Amino acid sequence: MQLCPESPSGHRPMDLATGVGLLGGVGVVFTLIMIDGGNFAAYFDKHAVIVIFGGSVMATIIRFPFATIAHGLPMGLRYAFTMRAVRPHDLIEEITTIAEVVRKSGPMALENVEISDPFLAQGARYVADGYDREFIRDTMERDRDNFLMHLDEGSKIYRAFGDCAPAWGMIGTILGMVTMFANMSDPSKLGPAMATALLATLYGALIANLVALPIADKLHVKLEEEDVSRSLIIDGILMIRDQRSPTLVREMLVAYLPHHHRGSFEEAAA
Repeated sequence: MQLCPESPSGHRPMDLATGVGLLGGVGVVFTLIMIDGGNFAAYFDKHAVIVIFGGSVMATIIRFPFATIAHGLPMGLRYAFTMRAVRPHDLIEEITTIAEVVRKSGPMALENVEISDPFLAQGARYVADGYDREFIRDTMERDRDNFLMHLDEGSKIYRAFGDCAPAWGMIGTILGMVTMFANMSDPSKLGPAMATALLATLYGALIANLVALPIADKLHVKLEEEDVSRSLIIDGILMIRDQRSPTLVREMLVAYLPHHHRGSFEEAAA
């Protein structure tokens, strides 16, 4: 079984929407600061940074085991900035082609077929090796569920960080206000205390609403996409294992597509 050279295992195209959104959001903040005079130093406070990042990270660590964070954090970041290499529409075409190969030349012919998706290649290898239907279904469903579980962990970690950041922003604000009121007799300490109070709220709101929560939502969307694609692949592989006709395979898998994406398949069938 071979993966296509242009789509090797692990290679995923960039999701431009995530990068554009983050850069655009940062650009909006920078533009507003420039309009107000461009004094970027006034928007930095080390106490606020410690409160937001230190507090949010520690609170997130309490919520999850270290192993979950070590695995889910980088995996979530990776999938937030990348897209699936093969879309369901293309998967159906590829699975139909594989079904035609098996129908004409038998399962062993799959050894020489180039397959673009690693999960599909895994299923095709099982078919070529002659594994029984139950083994293929159980193994591939287990792989799918484990993958989706890890992706969901990544989403939960970023959402937890997004939930913590505004709360710790309020904590920073309260600490700054306490310091300010405790030093009303010393005007030189009022400014730094007020900066800590306001900037902690600003940092918490920015981190939550520009980074953490959007990434968590993006990962949830990616999880649904992967669930559809991998379930489609499993059904396709099982039908290929049963040597169903390519036409039947195509018609059964088209049900995974939204109605407005089914037109091209209906025209091809006609």
